[in-house]
Amino acid sequence: MDRLWTDFVNSDYHDWRGGDRSEDKLGKTEWQQGFIKQWQLIAPVPASPEEEGALRNFRNELQALASRLSDGNALSNQDLEWLNAMMKEGQVIRKLNVGDEGLKLSLIPVGTQWKQVMAEVAADFAITLVEGDGGRIRICDNTDCRWMFYDDTRSRTQKYCDDKMCGNLMKVRRFRAKQKKDQQQE
Repeated sequence: MDRLWTDFVNSDYHDWRGGDRSEDKLGKTEWQQGFIKQWQLIAPVPASPEEEGALRNFRNELQALASRLSDGNALSNQDLEWLNAMMKEGQVIRKLNVGDEGLKLSLIPVGTQWKQVMAEVAADFAITLVEGDGGRIRICDNTDCRWMFYDDTRSRTQKYCDDKMCGNLMKVRRFRAKQKKDQQQE
């Protein structure tokens, strides 16, 4: 399941098949438009060079924090202060709605700039920590991929961002390495 924060940090694309192709999608107008549309946010596209720099710095910090949590480290006071400072940049209006599933409280972003978007991403990351478990944040075991995801499996053993892509690729690589080793021993 994609989350706002995982979609944002994974804008730093690396070829999961092991090729040299990597791409920073964050600076691409098409990616920015698709991102804010998908997550129902509002910000001017394209982002200014200053905003793009701030977005990149934020993404790098969030990736580093998620990586530390993925390694089993606890949320530090410094991490907490940083997340709170990022969320403070975005104001919301609370609205109570009635739907098919009953009452729902919506938080509607007030701002229409990239600082608001970063605040929403930080808030989604914080919600992941509050409602879930920071230890379930994972980085795909395919070292070429580097995709971040939240392991929502019951067994807490998900290794790959996608079993059909990275999972199969790694299975084939292990099989071929074993075949090669067996052939060398003959």
